[in-house]
Amino acid sequence: MQVRDAMSTTVLTIGPDHTLREASRQMLLRKVGAAVVHDPDGEGIGILTERDVLHSVGAGQNADDERVRDHLTSELVFAAPSWTLDQAAEAMAHGGFRHLVVLEGGEVAGIVSVRDIVACWSKERSTNELVG
Repeated sequence: MQVRDAMSTTVLTIGPDHTLREASRQMLLRKVGAAVVHDPDGEGIGILTERDVLHSVGAGQNADDERVRDHLTSELVFAAPSWTLDQAAEAMAHGGFRHLVVLEGGEVAGIVSVRDIVACWSKERSTNELVG
């Protein structure tokens, strides 16, 4: 199976000047654990995860004052839709993260999470058990 089989193509995109509260609210409404941060005037594409928000709040910072740009990860490992799920899982394990932004032709094509990969592997295993 490939990343294209597991990735979500509906991606929450936010700007770097959103507050962490605004970003958290959007992530909650969309039921996602990460948002792609698009900053055309900055370093390009970044990602804000629920873990980033947790670190800020846990450190006593105010989610209404803190800006996404100060908490996002900008040095990303990007996946391609043609990667195998094993390649994506290896990249996540090696980098210590749970989401990969998927690029195709230099544009965001989707996002894949550990949960997405596990769901595909579980479905594939169940299908194989029924056939076998």
